[in-house]
Amino acid sequence: MPQLTREEAHRCFGGTQEVFSYASEATGSRMRFAVYTPPQPGPRPALWFLSGLTCTEQNVITKAGAQRACAEHGVVLICPDTSPRGTQTPGDTESWDLGEGASYYVDATAAPWAKHYRMETWITEELRAVVAAHFPVDPDRQGITGHSMGGHGALVLALRDPSRYRSLSALSPICALSRCPWGEKALPALLGDDPAAWARWDAAALIRAGARVPEILVDQGMADPFLEGQLKPELLEAACAAAGQPLTLRRHEGYDHGYYFVASVIGAHVAWHAERLG
Repeated sequence: MPQLTREEAHRCFGGTQEVFSYASEATGSRMRFAVYTPPQPGPRPALWFLSGLTCTEQNVITKAGAQRACAEHGVVLICPDTSPRGTQTPGDTESWDLGEGASYYVDATAAPWAKHYRMETWITEELRAVVAAHFPVDPDRQGITGHSMGGHGALVLALRDPSRYRSLSALSPICALSRCPWGEKALPALLGDDPAAWARWDAAALIRAGARVPEILVDQGMADPFLEGQLKPELLEAACAAAGQPLTLRRHEGYDHGYYFVASVIGAHVAWHAERLG
């Protein structure tokens, strides 16, 4: 088990907000993640929150106010960073929508990304084991959510292996990564030129191919500037309807893509997950 370095610790709503780093074998780099531990004794249910493009673990823990709801419901909140950093992978700092801060939570298979950009393995296997060893979480009561690129990540990680997460939600997610400009740029770079490989990281395509979870909750702001061009919730909605996959898609007039929206709905998401995680 790797040795953790505690980078930050803050008392918050009776619990503790901490940030850690460690040398990851999965990514071959030093990775960061944040954990909010509520005041209730463990083991507790855990909610994973995946952040969006350009973000780190800091955005959600400093802007969303999720700790209040997690303290109320006794939920451990786990917030991984959004990519490896400092790996000197060619091209990983040249644009904001591919590379550092923009991993799309895939296990890359194409050079030069495949050496370090193994985010599914890091989150679902390595970091999950690290969290289980160091924090009061119940391994059988874990949910996942995320915002934007992180909403895409939550959807695809849960759909690719439903046994890992008992509950699934997303906030303003990229719903069909292979059918939007962000994905059309990132997926060939990370995975190569085979469209079949891209579909395995596309939430709507996974559902069309037979992937199922008990239910999905999505919240989407209708004043989101990325709504039509990048997020495309209607494609997720159509795929779920055709497949009989339960989906609650809540549309919010006047809300945009940022953390003012995340802060407005995160409490409801924590409560929704807490109910399903017991």
